[in-house]
Amino acid sequence: MTTILVPRTVDGVPPVPDGVRVVPYDVDAPPPPAAADADAVVVWGNPADRLAEPAAAARRVRWVQTLAAGPDAVLAAGFGRDVVVTNGRGLHDATVAEHVLALTLACVRRVPELLRAQAEHRWAGELGGLQPLHPAGEVRTLVGAHVTVWGFGSIAARLAPLLGGLGAHVTGVATTPGERHGFPVVTPAALPDVLPRTDVLIGLLPALDATRHAIGPRVLDLLPSRAWVVNAGRGTTLDEAALLAAVRAGAVAGAALDVFETEPLPPGSPLWDEPRVLVSPHAAGGRPVGWQDLVADNVARFVAREPLRNVVTR
Repeated sequence: MTTILVPRTVDGVPPVPDGVRVVPYDVDAPPPPAAADADAVVVWGNPADRLAEPAAAARRVRWVQTLAAGPDAVLAAGFGRDVVVTNGRGLHDATVAEHVLALTLACVRRVPELLRAQAEHRWAGELGGLQPLHPAGEVRTLVGAHVTVWGFGSIAARLAPLLGGLGAHVTGVATTPGERHGFPVVTPAALPDVLPRTDVLIGLLPALDATRHAIGPRVLDLLPSRAWVVNAGRGTTLDEAALLAAVRAGAVAGAALDVFETEPLPPGSPLWDEPRVLVSPHAAGGRPVGWQDLVADNVARFVAREPLRNVVTR
């Protein structure tokens, strides 16, 4: 009998082959007794301080499936080096792309300013009426805008056509150059050429040692003052102090952030009160679309001793 622990933070259970037992567990409680015999664990919404508990209790576990796109929490939980870890790559493409598009449009169409004017019962005539399509030194539309997406994976593949459909010129940045999904992709070495003509920089980078504060002073200095920064990758990839300084100095137009180095964002963070920064509470994902299909497929592969999908290199 193969036993797999599935968290109650998701609805339903995946269809599994005969001989597989699915045991639901609460992510906020100690692992159930069945954890001692578990061969696999599905992780979703587990608090970091409790994720180490199933890692310690499930001594027989040979596979951990996180439904998150980033496996960093699982890798830090203490599961053995011989345990195969698979991630939720692809489960969040649609929802994250949708939210990033919303944040991008909120920036260029000045939605926070509209809300502040509404709260004051003030007709913001400077934001309405007859407007130039491309006012000097400002980005007010995605039509003709240059959008750079740093971290051109599966989420970017879903997002780029949406941006392009609204008239934006999209350039991807990834470790390997070329053309993906009909869009040009360059390496970070080309950033000095790409960033000075960027109107919106979107960060979709994973949390790695190499990406820590990748969007920092050097990158921000290369952006024109009209540019907006949107980050929905991982909070550690953005230097928040450098961004705040750039926004306050007028070196960049502003930012929309869905991820932060410390979450929840501390009440004392100056980002809350900066009018040119839109704070989003890590809301882009949170809904793993198609998780049952991924888990069911990997369970079948696990039982058949076949290679699993979305294996994380450790």
